[in-house]
Amino acid sequence: MNDAEEPRGRSRRTNLTPITITEASGTTPQTGGRRNGARGHRLAAAFEAVAELPALADARRRLVRACEQGMPSSSEMIAAVESDAALTIALMRAANNGDGPPGRAGGVGEAIARLTPEGVYAIATSMDTYDALERPGLWSHRHERFRRHAIAVHQAVERIADICRLPDSDELAVAALLHDVGRLVLAELYGDEYGPDGRRGGPDERLRRERRELGIDHALVGAVLIRRWGLPPTTATVVERHHAPDAEGGAAAVRLGDLLVHHCNGEPVPSETIRASAARLGIDDARLRDLILDFPYTVRPRRREAEPCPLSVRELDALRGLAEGKVYKQIAQELRLSVSTIRTHLHNVYRKIGAVDRAQAVLIARDRGWL
Repeated sequence: MNDAEEPRGRSRRTNLTPITITEASGTTPQTGGRRNGARGHRLAAAFEAVAELPALADARRRLVRACEQGMPSSSEMIAAVESDAALTIALMRAANNGDGPPGRAGGVGEAIARLTPEGVYAIATSMDTYDALERPGLWSHRHERFRRHAIAVHQAVERIADICRLPDSDELAVAALLHDVGRLVLAELYGDEYGPDGRRGGPDERLRRERRELGIDHALVGAVLIRRWGLPPTTATVVERHHAPDAEGGAAAVRLGDLLVHHCNGEPVPSETIRASAARLGIDDARLRDLILDFPYTVRPRRREAEPCPLSVRELDALRGLAEGKVYKQIAQELRLSVSTIRTHLHNVYRKIGAVDRAQAVLIARDRGWL
């Protein structure tokens, strides 16, 4: 994909035409004539441009390499996809709008399971890319800025979700990666000062500016786009609510993660805003200070499986004992079961996951995130 020649950050404020909520939702007003129609076409074009985002070349290369392995590792594929918002968008759209099984894929792991490694490979190799080390143009600069912030917020939200024991962590990861996708739409419509690299200021301040000058904000636009892509309604709701002071659950986690990333990047975020957001999740000041101290969360993200674990609780307990180097008798004593029962559990494990011995069983379970 070639970068456009337009100078980065060109302002279009002199010709701003506010978008209405009706237009953003994709419906066409019955009145208003040519002007409403033109705005609708511009918005549709902006949505399409964002849907076809180029991927970071290195992220796509990593994903393709994972797909080409003799036995593709689901953990490696998930990590590669979640390292680039464009890859996440492409796979989530395909998994939720194709001819696969009924229902919706909420997370990247579910999307990969629906598409199969062959399908993922086909999608990845068809995408345009940009190189972060080449001379940045308008589009590659915008996309890389968006990607970096998305990854930082994703890492922060993953840590917050662990602390608060939030459910649906895979779906929450997608919402964190796409929380600012509406900024890309606004950048397409009104220039980069409304995009990911726009005028400095706290996230809430920027949102108020969007509403004041454009009549809409990036959170609502992003939610509309996610709904158009067919992703789960809960994902769209998290994106739409991630700036709301009274956000709860996943939306509150993304709000706090976004605030922390902006704060740790030296941007003006009032401490009382961060503390209030943390309090919505039951995080006290001591834990909040730990979160800030640990930024940018360089610990390796947990591995998530691309398919449900087929093992029962007891089978997992027995396999976990093997992974710790214990013999059948030790495992049986700890679980208060007979040795023959442990043996039966482990034989079931081998059969269910296609392992020939204990070493392979442990490797498979760890690779798929079950241990």
